[in-house]
Amino acid sequence: MLDEPAMAGAGAALAAVLRPGDVVTLAGPLGAGKTTLVRGVLAALGHQGEVPSPTFAIVQPYDLTSPPVSHADLYRLEDPSELEELGLEDQLLDGALLVEWPERAGEAAWPQALRLSLQPRPDGRRALTWEVPKSWEGRWPPPHHPT
Repeated sequence: MLDEPAMAGAGAALAAVLRPGDVVTLAGPLGAGKTTLVRGVLAALGHQGEVPSPTFAIVQPYDLTSPPVSHADLYRLEDPSELEELGLEDQLLDGALLVEWPERAGEAAWPQALRLSLQPRPDGRRALTWEVPKSWEGRWPPPHHPT
């Protein structure tokens, strides 16, 4: 169970193992802490500005982090076919992709993704669970981290 500082810590742990070409999906209901986790990733990668939820922009690039990160929020997608128009695959050539509301992209999207799921608890903390593909084995979960 994670409180807000622990969410930032989980984001920092994720940032430490993030590589170009990686996709991390973040599932969970509104208010589950998906953007909070992304803020932790970006802060750990050196981003010092604001990190708004990209609900209206859909994709927010952070080109000055290492690796560059694109933060996508697919909440407003009405059909998985709209995904191609966003050019998200191009982001993976030299950067990583963090995707909120991945279920809007369809079941087949990003089979190689680390799939994180956040669920709010009545005490205000969050439960963080994951599905780890082969490409993430040995990188996630991080050793000795209270995820």
